Amino acid sequence: MGLFDKLRKRTQTAVDEHGDKIAQGIDKAADAADKRTGGKHSAQLDTGAQKAKDALDGLDGTRGDDLPGERPPSGGSA
Repeated sequence: MGLFDKLRKRTQTAVDEHGDKIAQGIDKAADAADKRTGGKHSAQLDTGAQKAKDALDGLDGTRGDDLPGERPPSGGSA
């Protein structure tokens, strides 16, 4: 197993075990940035936070099933 395979496996394990905490951290960072900018960039920060959580969700190979506040997979029911 190569170096990148080992790193991918560790990343997948970390996201599986701590994805909810990481997603909460992303939300906290976006909220802090929003507060510091006086709400001027709320929409952009929300979009950025969602994209970061989508990317995080894609790291573990089980898209859409383990992070809070995620959109349901397309074709599924809410």
